[in-house]
Amino acid sequence: MGDMVLYERLTAGKDWATVLFVVCFILIAINKTVFEGRFAEFIKLAYSDKYIKIYKDSGNMLSGFTISFFIVQLISFTFLAQFLLSYYGLAEKTSWISFIQILTFIAVFILSKYLIEKIIATSFNIEEFNEMFNLHKVNYRAYIGFLLLPVNIILFYNKEPLPEVLYIILGLIFAGTVVTYLFSLRLYQNLILGKLFYFILYLCTLEIAPYYFMYYWFTKQ
Repeated sequence: MGDMVLYERLTAGKDWATVLFVVCFILIAINKTVFEGRFAEFIKLAYSDKYIKIYKDSGNMLSGFTISFFIVQLISFTFLAQFLLSYYGLAEKTSWISFIQILTFIAVFILSKYLIEKIIATSFNIEEFNEMFNLHKVNYRAYIGFLLLPVNIILFYNKEPLPEVLYIILGLIFAGTVVTYLFSLRLYQNLILGKLFYFILYLCTLEIAPYYFMYYWFTKQ
C-alpha cells in the first residue's frame, strides 16, 4: 500500500489581497448603514439617474460617502489592472509590491488630472460645468468599481480565464464609460452649448489625450 504524501497549501501570498477585499466590503457596509437612503439610490445608477439629480451639488465631491467609494474604486481598478498586466506577463498577480506601484500610479494620475482640470476650468471660466461633470464621472466610476469588486475576487482567487472573458469585461467597462459620457452630454447640454469651444478643448486635452498617451506608452513598452 503506497504512502500518503501531504503537500502544504501555500496561501500566504494572497493574505494582503484578502485584507483589502475585506476593507472594501467594510466600507460598503458602513455606507449602507450610515447613508441608507443614499446607498439605495446609488446602487440603482445602472438604470436610474435619480441619484445624480439628488446629489448633484459640487459639495458632495468631498463627502464621506463619495470618498469611501472612491477608495473602493481605486482598489478595484488596481486589482483589475494588476490582473491584466499579470495575464500578459508584465506583473505578478499576487505581488503586493506591484499592487502598491499600480495603485500609486492610478491615484497620482487621477489626482493630477483633477487638479489640471481645475486650473483649466478656472482659466476658461467653466468652473460650474467642471465641478458638475467631475462629480458625475466620479459617481459612475465609483459604481463601476463597486460592480467590479466581486469580479476581481473571482479573477484573483481562480485560474486565468479564457481571453474571451477578459475581452467581455473590458468591453463592458468601455461601453459603460462611453454611455456615461453620452449621458453627461445630454444632462449638461445647456451648459455645454453655452461654452462649446472651451468644452471641445477641454474634452480633447483632458479626456482623450491622457488615455491616448497611456495606451501609446503601454503598447510601445
